[in-house]
Amino acid sequence: MSNGLSVLLGVLAVAVLSMPVYAVRARGRRDPNEIADRGTFVLGGFVREWFYWFVGPIERVALALGMSPTAFNLLGVAFGVLAGVFFAMGSTSLGGWFVLLGGAADVLDGRIARARGMANETGAFLDSTLDRFAEVGALVGLAVLFRDSVAELAVVVTALGGSLLVSYARARGESLGVVCKVGVMQRAERLLLVGFGGILDPIVTAAAGWRPGALLFGALALVAVGTVGTAIYRTVWIANRLD
Repeated sequence: MSNGLSVLLGVLAVAVLSMPVYAVRARGRRDPNEIADRGTFVLGGFVREWFYWFVGPIERVALALGMSPTAFNLLGVAFGVLAGVFFAMGSTSLGGWFVLLGGAADVLDGRIARARGMANETGAFLDSTLDRFAEVGALVGLAVLFRDSVAELAVVVTALGGSLLVSYARARGESLGVVCKVGVMQRAERLLLVGFGGILDPIVTAAAGWRPGALLFGALALVAVGTVGTAIYRTVWIANRLD
């Protein structure tokens, strides 16, 4: 069993075993640091709320140390860039782990801002903008990884463009007074697909006899199709409400 698989199985085991604990002890309690309406999540509200509870100890340590939300914004960018570096080097497993770590940092920055009473327009702007830097960093590395195939490179570029369009449609809609959180390929879903696709790729491709990168490419193809579809859906959805 590879080290990557051992770590992944260990993390998943801890996560699964902690879910019943959350369901018994904390499910339904009011979370003072959560936004009332964050939109849909493909895995459901329970998983999202459990994850906020699961990272609670890290959040409390960060608050005790007086860490700022911006520190986690910048950490998320650093993780995204590191993910891109490892992807470009062909180390898809490490790239996937850094994508997921960047997602965790993205969750923590907003929660710490609300806990410390620092949530404001400047923070919201930095949060969403730096998220795009992190995403671009990871996907540029993936473009380097798949550069030898025109078709695969086109899919990576489509995933990058679609991801930016999903975020742009929401931001432009909100600037015109329409709040749009609909769609199935928002940031959380993209992070999970790319992150787990990268982590599992060496294991699955070796076991199935596929060429390295095949599983990760499949995940990126889903991101490409899903983001473009979500961007189109949001465009129509917002336009109808503006009329």
